[in-house]
Amino acid sequence: MQELTPSQISQRLDLLTELSVALGKSHDTDILLEHILLVAKRMTNADGGTLYRPSADRRALDFHILINDTLAIHQGGPGGEPIRAPAIPLFDANGAPNLSAVAAYAAHSGESVNVADVYQPQAEGFNFSGMLDFDRQRQYHSKSILTVPMRDHEGELTGVLQLVNARAPQSEADPGPTIIAFNQTDQRFIEALAAQAAAALTHQRLIAQLEELLESLVNLINIGIDEKSPYTGRHCQFVPELTMRLAEAVHATETGPLAHFRMTDADRKELWMAGLLHDCGKITTPVHVVDKATKLETIFDRIALVDTRYEVLERDAKIAALEQKLAMATDGAATPTALADIDAALAAQQQALRAERAFLRTANVGGEGMAPADQQRVRDIGARVWTDMDGAARQFLDADEVLNLSIQYGTLTADERKIINNHISVTVRMLESLPWPRHLRNVPEYAGGHHERMDGKGYPRGLRGEQMSVQARLMAIADIFEALTACDRPYKKGKMLSESLDILGKFALNGHIDPQLFDIFIRSKVYSEFAQQHMDPRQIDVIDESRIPGYVP
Repeated sequence: MQELTPSQISQRLDLLTELSVALGKSHDTDILLEHILLVAKRMTNADGGTLYRPSADRRALDFHILINDTLAIHQGGPGGEPIRAPAIPLFDANGAPNLSAVAAYAAHSGESVNVADVYQPQAEGFNFSGMLDFDRQRQYHSKSILTVPMRDHEGELTGVLQLVNARAPQSEADPGPTIIAFNQTDQRFIEALAAQAAAALTHQRLIAQLEELLESLVNLINIGIDEKSPYTGRHCQFVPELTMRLAEAVHATETGPLAHFRMTDADRKELWMAGLLHDCGKITTPVHVVDKATKLETIFDRIALVDTRYEVLERDAKIAALEQKLAMATDGAATPTALADIDAALAAQQQALRAERAFLRTANVGGEGMAPADQQRVRDIGARVWTDMDGAARQFLDADEVLNLSIQYGTLTADERKIINNHISVTVRMLESLPWPRHLRNVPEYAGGHHERMDGKGYPRGLRGEQMSVQARLMAIADIFEALTACDRPYKKGKMLSESLDILGKFALNGHIDPQLFDIFIRSKVYSEFAQQHMDPRQIDVIDESRIPGYVP
């Protein structure tokens, strides 16, 4: 058996060192595996090599990469043709380990198998029928093979590396390569290489599993939010999508103040993660606040209690009229005119009560703005004294009902709006409490800044535009646009596309959002792409971009 020269040993050590560097740099598993196999072939001067990976159910070894120089075969891997070889079962029909196939034996035993000649009787301990069929079909002659299992630090199989036909060093006078056995030095080097490769693959797998776990935890939070409030759950799905659309449009911009903005794949993952988590703090917001559809809604809509009071007032008015008629009849004063006057007065009183009731029901819906006169009317109605079902005198509306029914904009009181706004502070606290890896370290800043304003009047920190990243500023636009156009919210109707863009344009002019990002939002038609995919067609009207405030075509 030919021993390696010091030069050859040095060369192999160099290859191992180069592989170590490559294993540390590569993040593509397929490229990494192909590199491992090519280094193993080069190190042993093997004519062919195969790398097997455990199947998903770990009951077979799948051909992952197959390379043979003489036959010019390159299957699998990033640049190879599709694999055509069938998998090698690790167990037989009865569930017993398959120890006849050399690759399966190495996988089960954890031991390397070095066979000098697969055609010799001493090789009969293994079933080489598949390899011999391969030889007959391609007029090839397999001889020496070296099969080495790849296991991680816990002993779990990550792959099997198999080399075929070691070739002796060739001189110019040699007519062709001489096939020799893989020596013990070959085996030890390949075992070292396999151990290195298994550690690198395990490292990559653990990183991938951690990232999958993180994404699953994010989805877990969003599932919780969606179960609590489907409207918020939808928002948490669409905002990251809209954010990425706008981010890609900014990335593609080649002129203007934002031409410098560029994203790597890692940057994209970071921004996407921030988008998914931008409202995670809403998991702590009470449902009756976040989904408050009417001004009097808490766990239920208290307008029903107000309706009941009006029914009582109408009933009392009718009883009083009947009692008045009875008294007239008793006194002999029940003239037709007198009775008609009582009926007229009752009808007028009932009409007034019904008008008040209709007014309060309208006020309860909320809207863009309640007139001061209507707010005062609510207070006047509330101050009226009535007798309840227990005979107690009380104000018709209590202080909380008056406060809610006189809300000027929307359905939330000032205290409830503080509760809603607090979700972003909770989001920031939740995200800043996590030990983010370096490539995701900006997630809290991106997610926590989508309610800040360019003029510093936003929350929770009151940052100005120059204090915020581009990512946080573009997420603010995505958040507002999605909220304006959403048609499934119980507390508002979805706005028309033109109205939404008009509001956004005014926000760009008054210091609410970044005007440069808004310009790209319109110019790149991000709004149109999102609308066509996610908005109700009835909301999509004709857009005249020249009429959008803050935008110059």
